[in-house]
Amino acid sequence: MKTRSSFGKKRERAGLLFVAPSMLILIVFVFVPLLISVAFSFFKFDMMFNNFKFLNLDNYTKLLSNSRFFNALWNTVYYTVCTVPLNIGLALIVAVLVKRQSWFARFCKSVFFIPAVCSMTVISIVWSFLINKDIGVFSYWMQVLGFNTVDLLNSPTWAMPTVILVGIWKNFGFYMVILLAGLNGIDESYYEAAEIDGASGLRKFWGITVPMLMPTLSFTIVNCIIGSFQVFDQVYIMTKGGPLFRTQTLVQLIYSTAFESFDMGYASTIAVALFVITFTVSVLTFKHLTRDEDSLA
Repeated sequence: MKTRSSFGKKRERAGLLFVAPSMLILIVFVFVPLLISVAFSFFKFDMMFNNFKFLNLDNYTKLLSNSRFFNALWNTVYYTVCTVPLNIGLALIVAVLVKRQSWFARFCKSVFFIPAVCSMTVISIVWSFLINKDIGVFSYWMQVLGFNTVDLLNSPTWAMPTVILVGIWKNFGFYMVILLAGLNGIDESYYEAAEIDGASGLRKFWGITVPMLMPTLSFTIVNCIIGSFQVFDQVYIMTKGGPLFRTQTLVQLIYSTAFESFDMGYASTIAVALFVITFTVSVLTFKHLTRDEDSLA
């Protein structure tokens, strides 16, 4: 018994040793900045740390009465609600279709994954040129085909849907690869047994693929939600939050408050609010998905 307990302790120490570098990075670059942001949210100061002034809860009172904050929150929720189902749904469908080991399936995997490894900055610049009303390729072909061209990025109606479609085009390949790994982990014997019972392809998908893939789906959905709440780069490059603040998200509002209005304390308050919202939504979603996973099991 002593030998077994000492061996178990050695394994625990070895595990902690391997985890320690990641935990150190997490503490230094996540938890410490978070605590600093919480502390800064009670003050007013500029980006040069001048004119420090303690405001108590004034920043939070201002936050709850600021229409710009609620507009940015609505835009962020709108982006998330549209992006997550489309991203995960498209990634799952494509992963099922390219699961086969053929040269065409391998080619499709590479093509769909290429945008995921590219910089969002580069992709946003390229798409801004492609859909530009005056010099864009899409506008040119719309005119050739006899359709009226629309300045998508300057339209209050079409700016956010355009940003959403660019985000989906860029990211769904990443989620496809994760789901594809989960699909490859499902034992083929389940499908063979279902075929013997006369199950259709759709029945096998809902009865075998989805339940067996729920752990991977849960991780992918939560990861997609967190990424959607943190959207910034394509919004900043493609629309700058316009037109009429229709595409301004919470992270873009944090940036403009901190580095354009030079109100670092209030920007920290918005950052804390974003963390609380993202954390709450992610935890609730994860609990709901794991509960569904247990019921399916």
